Amino acid sequence: MTVTNTISLLELGKITVGLCGGLAFFLYGLEQMTEALKQVAGKSMKLMLAKLTSNHFNGLMVGAFVTAVIQSSTVTTVLVVGFVSAGLMTMPQSIGVIMGANIGSTITAQIIAFNITRSALVFFALGFGLQLISKRRYFRLYGVLLMGLGLMFYGMELMKIATTPLQTYPPFIEWMQQVQNPWLGITLAAVFTALVHSSAVTTSLVIVLASQGLLSLEAGIVLVFGANIGTCVTATLASLGKPSAAFQAAIAHVLFNTLGVILWIGFIDQLADVIRWITPVSSSLEGMGKLAVETPRQIANAHTFFNVANAFIFIWFVPLFARFLQWLVPDRSLEKAQWQPKYLDDLLLTTPALALDRVRLELAELGKITLQMVRSSLQTVEQGNNDQVTALRTMDDDVDRLHEAIVAYLSQLSLQRLVPPQSQLISMYLDIAGYIENIGDTIETNMVELGYQRLRHEIKLSDSTQQVLKSLHEEVCLAVEQAIASVVSGDQKLAAEVVAMKPHINQLADQAHHHLAMRLKANQSNGLVAFRVESDFIEYLKRLFYFAKRIAKLMAEMNVEINGNGQTHYDLKLDF
Repeated sequence: MTVTNTISLLELGKITVGLCGGLAFFLYGLEQMTEALKQVAGKSMKLMLAKLTSNHFNGLMVGAFVTAVIQSSTVTTVLVVGFVSAGLMTMPQSIGVIMGANIGSTITAQIIAFNITRSALVFFALGFGLQLISKRRYFRLYGVLLMGLGLMFYGMELMKIATTPLQTYPPFIEWMQQVQNPWLGITLAAVFTALVHSSAVTTSLVIVLASQGLLSLEAGIVLVFGANIGTCVTATLASLGKPSAAFQAAIAHVLFNTLGVILWIGFIDQLADVIRWITPVSSSLEGMGKLAVETPRQIANAHTFFNVANAFIFIWFVPLFARFLQWLVPDRSLEKAQWQPKYLDDLLLTTPALALDRVRLELAELGKITLQMVRSSLQTVEQGNNDQVTALRTMDDDVDRLHEAIVAYLSQLSLQRLVPPQSQLISMYLDIAGYIENIGDTIETNMVELGYQRLRHEIKLSDSTQQVLKSLHEEVCLAVEQAIASVVSGDQKLAAEVVAMKPHINQLADQAHHHLAMRLKANQSNGLVAFRVESDFIEYLKRLFYFAKRIAKLMAEMNVEINGNGQTHYDLKLDF
């Protein structure tokens, strides 16, 4: 091998273009593979995370399995932060899942360490063929998965070819030797990983350089340590603005990974010796050739060993770790608007199945505010003072704010790559959000005005009139509650019950109108103004039922295939 001390600008340009182009292929392939896996397993992975993390040992296994399947510890940790924020998972439970996610993320490095980059086009061709001939979406997604894997391997092959001249360039070799300095290597890898939001990209580049004989095992271990720290950035950003428990979960990710690095940083040489002992060697080779053959697999094994060992060490201290985090990040009682988007997470937009489930939960929050308005409307309009009537009107500001957030989120989601059922669900959720907002607007615009009229004209409703209106109001409240609950639970029978309430609601409204007419005839009312206020209130209650019925009808007629598996399954019960 001829050593050269110079590289021409042309050669440097070729190296740069080859490296950047290969990295682009790798990133695009990784994105395609991850998206396909999330489409195939997104919903079931979400249910598994929410259901099977009853203790930190279960959480460890579930976190490892989910991350290995969807090939993204970032997605797993962002999901965990979201679940903690929503109260679907406790902060101590989340720590076990995060530890498991670190283990699952090492699968990518193990796959890449197999020297099959020259078979990249075979994977791509197989995937394209499967996508071309398959009519079932399930198999087409597996075709996309294989194409993504092929692009990843092809990108790695391009990067290998591009970096070949660096094998004989002493300045670069000397610089790579400097990376073996732990603090420098960890810092570089952490910053790079934070920028690309993927530890898989960093470890893959490390393996590419190692396959060229440019990195020793010790230097590779240092860079893997840095990647483990840098991957925490995305989940930490996702936790900003979330409840304290969610922020604690994100900080747990940072502390766990950082403490793991600190624990091992003084034992890099010993760790390297252990990895060499458990990894097959090529005794017939020596020098850079030996490094090129042995080091990629050794680095992948070191990555796995490091994360498994850390999980085994720290898993026993999860309760203590959780108490420390609760002390470190105390509950933040920030004064802010009570009703802000609680579940909508921009980081989940690239996973439509999960994003749509978050919208469902946010619709439940929108329904909670609106149901409060419906329940308090009768008492406020009949007997409330000026401040109480104004407070009822102000509640609609929260409805409008949350409705706008849901519509904006669904608009962004509609720009993603969707299957037809997901597009249908977006359309349905937009309609439901609109109907819920219409309920709030009817109360804010119409019913509140009736309350002000009663105050201006000093109208007092009779006990009999209040009782008649109360009967109708209770049924309308029940209809609104059940309509919203059907959205949350996916219960189509419950939705059908709301639709079937129409004759009963009309009967109660007719009875109320008849009662008012008889009182007017008997000259027992407070005059025509009172009659108009009471009659209009009945009509507005009927309008509230109309919107509840529209919501319920959408749910009752919903095609069950929208939910993917022939049945509707939701795991959250809304406490009304």
